[in-house]
Amino acid sequence: MKNWSEALRDGMLSGALAAAATVGVLALRGRREDGSAAAPLNAVSHVYWGERALQEDRVSLRYTGAGFVTHVISALMWGVVYEKLLGERGRRPLSRLVRDTAAATAAIAAVDFAVVPQRLTPGFEHRLSTPSLLGVYMALGLALAVGTRWSARAQ
Repeated sequence: MKNWSEALRDGMLSGALAAAATVGVLALRGRREDGSAAAPLNAVSHVYWGERALQEDRVSLRYTGAGFVTHVISALMWGVVYEKLLGERGRRPLSRLVRDTAAATAAIAAVDFAVVPQRLTPGFEHRLSTPSLLGVYMALGLALAVGTRWSARAQ
């Protein structure tokens, strides 16, 4: 298991990749399903602004900015946790990495939707279909796996 310093260093890479991948999927799916690339990110800001954020379609600092920053911080946090718990597995065979990352991503989704209080859920689930949510979490898992593999090769 990585120490916290290693997990923080490598988690920033994995988390940044996860943030970029998931923001991209959120924007693409939001545009396709809701006619607004900003809507899913706006919904993330429901943590601060309540129900109004779940209905907002336009780009704004208040909703989109707050949602983006919150989403990125969340992705970075999950990147660090992932690297702490599973980062050493980046050196193992790809099949194990994929299996372990799929399990970790399922656990992250369970925390996001079943463990935290409603006010702390991602919010974008109010704007996207279930297949799109699966796409968001698949992008998250793929980015975490790529990040940990990249970190393992760099060492």
